[in-house]
Amino acid sequence: MLIERDSNGDFILESSELAKRFGLSLVDLRRHMRHGSVVSSVEIGTAEHEGTKRVSLRLGNRVWQAVLNDENEVQQEQMTVLGKSSGRHPR
Repeated sequence: MLIERDSNGDFILESSELAKRFGLSLVDLRRHMRHGSVVSSVEIGTAEHEGTKRVSLRLGNRVWQAVLNDENEVQQEQMTVLGKSSGRHPR
C-alpha cells in the first residue's frame, strides 16, 4: 500500500486499498468515512522505534494498523477484530 504525506504532514492512504483491507466496497468505505465511522491515529516511535510511525484506522470492531519506516514505507501491517468484553459490570 502506498502511503504519502501532504504539505501539512498528514498521511494520505489510498481509499480502494483500505476498502480491500476492511472487506468493503469503495462506496461502503466512503459512506462510513462521511458518517465519521472511521477513526484514525498516528503514533510516532521513540527510543528503539525512533524513525517509525504506526498508523491505525478503526471501523466498528476492526482495527487496521501499519508500521511505517522513516520513508513512510509499510514495513508491517495487520487487521485486528476486537471481541466483546468478557468482564461483568459490578452492581
